[in-house]
Amino acid sequence: MGSVRHENIGDRMVKVFLPPYEHPPPWRPPNEIEGHPDYDSDLRQFLPRIVKFKRNRYNDQLGFNIRGGKEHRCGIYVSKVYQGSNAERIGIQVGDKLISVNGHNFEDLPHDDAVRILKSSNEIEMKIKYFPYGFEKTFERSYITSPGASNNGGFFYD
Repeated sequence: MGSVRHENIGDRMVKVFLPPYEHPPPWRPPNEIEGHPDYDSDLRQFLPRIVKFKRNRYNDQLGFNIRGGKEHRCGIYVSKVYQGSNAERIGIQVGDKLISVNGHNFEDLPHDDAVRILKSSNEIEMKIKYFPYGFEKTFERSYITSPGASNNGGFFYD
C-alpha cells in the first residue's frame, strides 16, 4: 500500500497518493542482461522524432486519440492508436507527447485548440516523443482542473 500526503495546489489542499516502494529488478549475470527488458538502457526511444502522414479528406480519421491540455495542467498525449491506421503504421504509440504539429507549439496548448489544429489539415507533420511517465500523470491531473474548466479528462475521440 502506498502513502498519502496533502499538497497545496493554488488555494486548495489536495490529497496526493504515492505509490508503494518498488524494489529494483533482481541481480542478473552480465550475460543475461543483454536484451532483457528490465535492463534496457537504450534511451533513443525517448528522443523527439518527426512523423508525417496524409489524409485524403479533412473528415478522414487521424487514427489516434489525444488526452490532456493546458486546462488539465499537462501536455497533449496520444491516448489510443487505432489498429491498422496510418498512425499505427508510422509508429505513433500510446504515451507519445505531441511537441508540435505543423509548426504549432503543443507544449502549453488547450485541448480544444489541439483538436482544431490536428483536424485542420490533410498533411500533418508532428514532432513527438515517447514519454509514458507524463502520460500516466494525465490520469492524476484530470481530477484537478482550473476553476471553471470542464473535468472530462481531456479526451478526444477521432
